[in-house]
Amino acid sequence: MINIRTALGKSPDLETEILLCHVLNKTRVYLFAHPEQLLSQSQWEMFQNLLAQRAQGIPVAYLIGEREFWSLNLKVNQHTLIPRHETERLVELALELIPNQPDIHVLELGTGSGAIALALAKERPHWNIVAADIIQEALSIAKLNAQNHKIQNVSFYLSNWFDNIPQHPYHALVANPPYISEHDPHLYQGDLRFEPRNALVSSQDGLGDLQCIIKQGYEYLLPGGLILLEHGYDQKLQVQTILNELQYKNVTCWQDIQGNDRVSGGWR
Repeated sequence: MINIRTALGKSPDLETEILLCHVLNKTRVYLFAHPEQLLSQSQWEMFQNLLAQRAQGIPVAYLIGEREFWSLNLKVNQHTLIPRHETERLVELALELIPNQPDIHVLELGTGSGAIALALAKERPHWNIVAADIIQEALSIAKLNAQNHKIQNVSFYLSNWFDNIPQHPYHALVANPPYISEHDPHLYQGDLRFEPRNALVSSQDGLGDLQCIIKQGYEYLLPGGLILLEHGYDQKLQVQTILNELQYKNVTCWQDIQGNDRVSGGWR
């Protein structure tokens, strides 16, 4: 029998609840309202199997196949980065800084599970959003998430950054690209060990993809168009330097809910 406390991570009570809800196919509200319910033999075996996998370090989001982001329950798997609440800051800024009017065109690169694009599309159904990813399996998950939430104002493209993107001038470009150095020890800790490396690691000490997006993205933006990029907590100065060198205006860095430098951007 698996020891629950040993198998689970830093929040064992929460993880236990999430896994039990998955086994029972019920909500946490149901769990609290029916504390007397016993698991069937098959449910107990499924729960023990999940605990065994969690003890190996496999992220809870991959075990249950979903993660909540911006109040959307999104399907995820080993081909997609697990959406994090820090990235919701990028969504907040986009909603705040992009004009709330019809016929706004937004480009999101490296969409993964579709978290950012779908959150924006949910809040702004009158916007036109293009979301791209280089991994077909990730793009399939993003499309499934759009279908599940009946979101119809996002178009998906298989593309290595800008290679297959419609040549349409965009009011905004947003991205949470790979920004971790290949030498970063965090890659061998926690959930990062199981997430797709191509969604995490970038060349030039983590700045390669950020630089590519900033440089090429300038030509895809309308005059006055906005670029917003998530980056590492210690990359503010480097990212702002690249933005300034490429003549973006009013370059700014915004902090996440934990007070870390998280999103930088500017206007064409």
